[in-house]
Amino acid sequence: MTNGRSLTLFTILAFGIAFLYVPILVLIGYSFNASALVSVWGGFSTKWYGELLHNRQILDAAGLSLRIGVTASTAAVVLGTLAAIALVRFRRFRGKLLLTGMVNAPLIVPEIITGITQLLLFVSMAQLFGWPAHRGFTTIVLAHIAFCMAYVTITVQSRLQSADVSLEEAAMDLGSGPVRAFIDTTLPIIAPALISGWLLSFTLSLDDLVISSFVSGPGSSTLPMVIYSKVKLGVSPDMNALASLIILAVGAGVVLTGWYMRRAERERLAAIQAAGS
Repeated sequence: MTNGRSLTLFTILAFGIAFLYVPILVLIGYSFNASALVSVWGGFSTKWYGELLHNRQILDAAGLSLRIGVTASTAAVVLGTLAAIALVRFRRFRGKLLLTGMVNAPLIVPEIITGITQLLLFVSMAQLFGWPAHRGFTTIVLAHIAFCMAYVTITVQSRLQSADVSLEEAAMDLGSGPVRAFIDTTLPIIAPALISGWLLSFTLSLDDLVISSFVSGPGSSTLPMVIYSKVKLGVSPDMNALASLIILAVGAGVVLTGWYMRRAERERLAAIQAAGS
């Protein structure tokens, strides 16, 4: 009975994994298809990767998305970390409930509602203050910071709650100021959470379509917007090549991040053992 149940669970798990990853493997395989028809195999070829590198629209959109992702993720990490510190270290202060609600709101509000409200905000600001004069890089970055900051705050907050405050207190007893004590003791402990928050924010920013569609303007199409506009007319082989490159980049990022976090954890455990001995 137990073996039959285990086999059933394993079969369900294998089916779920195959359902998720087999289409990705098929997509990567067809990115090397020589035929212009994505559903007909015409032999092995890398020509679509070459054409992709000469597609100015794709390259411009990818460059814009990367700049937006890096800028929004960095700003979201800074603001999200400050919000997490306020929620964890300051137990009671006026407006804490409001700040908690503002942090959690982007996690539950549908993206289309967020996009519409931010569009109305930017239009009202342009009418009242003359800024932003047009919607583009700046408005997209501000919109992405708004919802990425929530994910960073939640990630860093959970890590801060498990951090030992006595380490900072010991550093301050030895003469360090509050800021220096936080940088020297707590910041290395929450560094994996900061990296995870940055990568999560970068992924969400790079992948966002709905909010970016509302707050962007002419000449500021991000990569998901360009891909969506092309896919509506039918999937082309160069889109398979583009998706394969994105999968490769994401996989490399996950591997490097996992390696860094494991190394940081080993160093932390080694430091604890050395201090104990």
